[in-house]
Amino acid sequence: MTHSIAVFCGSAVGTDTIFLDTARHVGQTLAQQGKTLVYGGGRSGLMGVIADSALQAGGRVIGVIPHALVDRELAHPDLTELHVVKNMHERKTQMSELSDAFIALPGGAGTLEEIFEQWTWAQLGIHLKPCAFLNVEGFYDDLIKFINLTTEKGFTHSRFTETLIAENSVEAILQQFDVFTAPTPKWGMTEQQDLVKHA
Repeated sequence: MTHSIAVFCGSAVGTDTIFLDTARHVGQTLAQQGKTLVYGGGRSGLMGVIADSALQAGGRVIGVIPHALVDRELAHPDLTELHVVKNMHERKTQMSELSDAFIALPGGAGTLEEIFEQWTWAQLGIHLKPCAFLNVEGFYDDLIKFINLTTEKGFTHSRFTETLIAENSVEAILQQFDVFTAPTPKWGMTEQQDLVKHA
């Protein structure tokens, strides 16, 4: 069962109101289902929209933001918890540790980097948590096609592409999270098992 969901999304709102509407709906849905939202801690763009909607619906919201971005991304002042960390590496690590699963909403390079890092960590067995793309109006269609190409060309094992979730509704994603079974990591054991083996 997933209790805390990390959401990666744009610090801009995008050019289509569907992105705003989706972010609002995601925040409300997470709150209504009793999920804690973990996100980048800003109040700009879709980041701020999803945090505000979750808070307005009575949800718990945890933000994680680096010192250098507190002013640039306008750290949200009204969160349940705000963790200010040293750098982006600490931000992503802490968000991963606080979360049971990860969702990418529409966004740019930062959003992609964040979700791909978590998906890579899952493949390596650093964690065994599900990753998902909320494919709003086909936003991620071409990316998903490319990911499947990496399997066709022998660079990504099919068990990892098959368990990467891509849905056009947050409800469908949350349902899949609840029945998710992690694939065997790339090297056949989790990081934790490897540490025990070499202790």
